[in-house]
Amino acid sequence: MAQVRPSMQELIRQRRRAGFVGRGEERAAFRRNFDFPPEDERHRFLFHVHGNAGVGKTFLIRELEQIARERGALTAYVDESAGSVPEAMATISRQLDSQGRRLKELDRLLTAHRERRHEAEAAVAALDPPQPGDPSVVSTTALRLGLAGLGLIPGAGPFVGAVDPAQLAQGADRLRAGLSARFRSQDDVQLVLSPERVLTPVLLRELSDAATAVPWLVLLFDAYERTGPFLDGWLHEVMTTDRYGALTPTVVVVTAGQRRFDTARWGGFADFMTDVPLGPFTETEARGLLADKGVLAEPVVEEVLRLSGGLPVLVSTLAETRPADPDDVGDPSATAVERFLKWERDPRRRAVALAGALPRWLDADVFRAVTDCPDDELDVLYEWLTGMPFIGERADRLRYHDVVRAPMLRLQRRRSPRGWAERQRRLAEYFGRRREETEAGLHGEELWSDDGWRELRLAETYHLLCAGERQALPAALRGFVDAAGHGGDAAATRWALALVDAGRDAEARDLARWGSGLTEALAGGGTAAALALLLGRAAFDEPTLALAHAARGSALRDDGAYEEALAEYDRALALDPGLARVYRSRAVARAGLGDYDAAIGDLDRALALTPDDPRAWAVRGEYHRIQQRYDEALADLDEAIRWDPSDDFAWASRGAVRLARGEHQQALTDLDRALELKPDYAWALVRRSQVRRALGDPDRQMADLDRAAALQPDWAWIHCQQGDVRRAAGRDEEAVADYGRALALDPGYASAHASRGASLARLGRHEEALADLDRAVSLRPEYTWALLHRATVRLRLGHGEAALSDLRRVLDLNPGITPADGLLSAVLPIESRDWLLEVLLGLPDPDQSDLAPIVAELTSSRGTARPPSQD
Repeated sequence: MAQVRPSMQELIRQRRRAGFVGRGEERAAFRRNFDFPPEDERHRFLFHVHGNAGVGKTFLIRELEQIARERGALTAYVDESAGSVPEAMATISRQLDSQGRRLKELDRLLTAHRERRHEAEAAVAALDPPQPGDPSVVSTTALRLGLAGLGLIPGAGPFVGAVDPAQLAQGADRLRAGLSARFRSQDDVQLVLSPERVLTPVLLRELSDAATAVPWLVLLFDAYERTGPFLDGWLHEVMTTDRYGALTPTVVVVTAGQRRFDTARWGGFADFMTDVPLGPFTETEARGLLADKGVLAEPVVEEVLRLSGGLPVLVSTLAETRPADPDDVGDPSATAVERFLKWERDPRRRAVALAGALPRWLDADVFRAVTDCPDDELDVLYEWLTGMPFIGERADRLRYHDVVRAPMLRLQRRRSPRGWAERQRRLAEYFGRRREETEAGLHGEELWSDDGWRELRLAETYHLLCAGERQALPAALRGFVDAAGHGGDAAATRWALALVDAGRDAEARDLARWGSGLTEALAGGGTAAALALLLGRAAFDEPTLALAHAARGSALRDDGAYEEALAEYDRALALDPGLARVYRSRAVARAGLGDYDAAIGDLDRALALTPDDPRAWAVRGEYHRIQQRYDEALADLDEAIRWDPSDDFAWASRGAVRLARGEHQQALTDLDRALELKPDYAWALVRRSQVRRALGDPDRQMADLDRAAALQPDWAWIHCQQGDVRRAAGRDEEAVADYGRALALDPGYASAHASRGASLARLGRHEEALADLDRAVSLRPEYTWALLHRATVRLRLGHGEAALSDLRRVLDLNPGITPADGLLSAVLPIESRDWLLEVLLGLPDPDQSDLAPIVAELTSSRGTARPPSQD
């Protein structure tokens, strides 16, 4: 077979890369690492490149990426454009997709994550009252991991550490239960609470699949001083623990940042990582780069070495125009960039090089807005500028290197303060116009869910701050409140960093102080801490104060601090009683505390203010369903569907209401519609399976449950439902296995313990059955279904008095029971009922004993078969 020749583009890239000068030892060490298999002790799984700005970390890490590709590796490069672990995973997925390896399941879950984040504000924060067959609260340990993330969620660790553990666990239980009521999927709940727990195992599985086709996978994380705060703990656990599953050993990780690795976290793993410190070029390396660029005259070389200090980005920049002589600048304070501009003879190029540094990122449209050159020269000048070595693609945009941009900004600001302010205002107006264009068709919360709109508003704010506009800082702080209220930690962090940048670039102390203060607060306590700082220091008007209190309330609510959240919502509404979404948010917090009536009251107020809010109708309808007020629930859900016929949640909830009312065909229609709108809606599948059971369709019932289990294999409720179906069909061995899977996921699941006890009893394993039923009753002392089954097991084991005690407890819990109620017929299988009746008839004067109501029902239903059920 003829050898495939490289493309022209690949040959050009290779020739350009041949000019990479310096860092020979570092490149050789990385290249040599691929000669050792993962099992070889000489192989290193992690390389950490670190050094000050301008030493060439990004140039080197990109070179290492090319070396990896030459060895046949799939590669993914992540920089500061990723503001969270899920965003980093999305970047990895996109880049692997561009190399022909799509991570399909991860992409699906990332899309769901973004959707759930936007829906969380309107989440219904409560479960149904505990009922047999419904999911119980998950373990405290899992919730602590979900909320605190063991340091994986930026700022969560210190905040959680300050909370009493018992309160944390209780609040976390309520939080998870509340989100479960909205999403009906434990994965969806985790996608909001701690997306890493859902996404990372999928990432690792799909990386393993990808690794079967290539010798190596190389993941590169640049700008680690920015991304490390949220990536470092996650990356450490992915590489050194089994928490998320197995990481294929052919993965090599490269990180690059200004600081060394945290020795407290990584110090014990020196035998599998390589530390790569970078300093300025040596004189030999710098001279080699200059020679490669054709700069050979010794006086010029000496001047470049003096001005650049050996920083690779400046050596490359100063060499790019191949100066013929050093020129006597005469200004001892001149920077290397000023020298570079002096060597550039074309005044138009000098002008656009300076002007292009003003925005934080460039594209052709931004370049047009910031420069004054004629239209017929724009394309040529833009192509020249973006080809310069100090401009590169970072965060999916063209940006100046910080080492070059900072002195360029300083030069312009000091040379002409008025010209500086005028150009900043021009850019602010430009980004403002683009923002307004983007707003077409969007309103309210939709704006903050649009990534493009958020970036344009942030750019507009940055330039207004740099221009020194009087109202710019108050407006920026108000913008921070909005960002925090709608986008959480990630959006708030971007806003705080824009304040940091504006303070530095404009040399404005107030801006810098606000930016650093908010950044530190976010790192130390998340959005709630940053908003507390604002509320304590900023001179907001009352409407903004109300929004800040509301945003802080939502941040506290999302951390499970419901009582504190309610106090913040109360403060917000005291300042502005017309904030409809705050009533809706407060309803979520009230429901999280189990106060459904107060939650419904808040939703009443929200709907009085915004009667066209379909989410508020749907949430109130769900609360009424939870309270078993089915007529009110049905009316609200009808209204929700009228306002938004595409709301899968409203259709599913209405289906559950109709199931509870015995309207099985209508329930089936509603749940079918919910599943048309959202085919992977596991909760709706389980509810539809219950409808199919009522309609006598066991095959389709199990098909729905099997599909739900495939979608959400870690949801204990589904496995318990599967067990119930198999137990009803007399397949008790299989049912015991289903219940075992449920209990492995949730050891505190009372219904699964009780159901497994019932199946074990029918298999004659009475001691095991009793242990399960004891556990179920200890978890839920008023669990009638478990008490009745335990009574029969105790009788078979000869524990007569204990069995009669259980039966008396059932009567206490169900006063006034009559045969017509059919309580025992709905719980116990026919053989257990008949046998229990024989036992009770053997008592002295059974018709006159305190157990007479049970004897009467068993007598009236003798021989009548009804399917055993927990519902």
